Amino acid sequence: IILAALVGGLAPFCSCEVIPFIAGLLAVGVPLSAVMAFWLSSPLIDPPALLITASALGWDYAIGKTIAAVALGLIGGVGIWILRRQGAFSRPLKDRSTLGCSSCNSTPFDGNTLWRFWTKPERHRVFRQECLANGLFLLKWLTLAYLLEALLVTYIPAQVIGASVGGDGFFSIVMGAIVGAPAYLSGYAAPALVAGLIEQGMSAGAAMAFLVAGAVSSIPAMTAVWSLVKGRVFAAYLGFGISGAILSGILFQYFV
Repeated sequence: IILAALVGGLAPFCSCEVIPFIAGLLAVGVPLSAVMAFWLSSPLIDPPALLITASALGWDYAIGKTIAAVALGLIGGVGIWILRRQGAFSRPLKDRSTLGCSSCNSTPFDGNTLWRFWTKPERHRVFRQECLANGLFLLKWLTLAYLLEALLVTYIPAQVIGASVGGDGFFSIVMGAIVGAPAYLSGYAAPALVAGLIEQGMSAGAAMAFLVAGAVSSIPAMTAVWSLVKGRVFAAYLGFGISGAILSGILFQYFV
């Protein structure tokens, strides 16, 4: 869990790009607790996003977001580990009819790895089948996800968001997380947007909550996660993401 949270802070994945990688990890037997730690921390920060955040918002936001990424990964991973010990989340992936990495019926791979799979007709057939199945799966859900993103960006201007999350206090931090959750905020575009919102009256805590929630639980990410995992895992992912964003905002507001 610790390693997954730390590596997630370095991995250059956004909240949507991480989905196929997560599907493969779950299928080959990586524990859900470690996967959740990586899942939550990876979209938040990476080295280029760290520098961009520092340039647009200052090093206090960049370092705070980095700490929030690792802490959120640790909290989510440990939380899932505890719940798993109580018998929850035994089969996290939704049932699918395919045989490969995205099927929840898969068991961890055994035997020796054969990198030159094309030399074996049977493995070549399975690879071709899985490539087509996963390609169609991703095309269907990510097309919907990015369509929703385009509608959000086109028809909800930043001024509306700024008016919703302005002011100080705990309520503005909660609103920052709630409003930020459905927004699509890549690590490269978000700092400039948030800098503008701060100029319109957004508090530091609300800005941090908005940054964290937007990276973890955007509409495209939620669409992709819903297509992949069962309802309880989705609820846990969403709960850890939004509650972690609120907690990050509170700590940043009152201790930085």
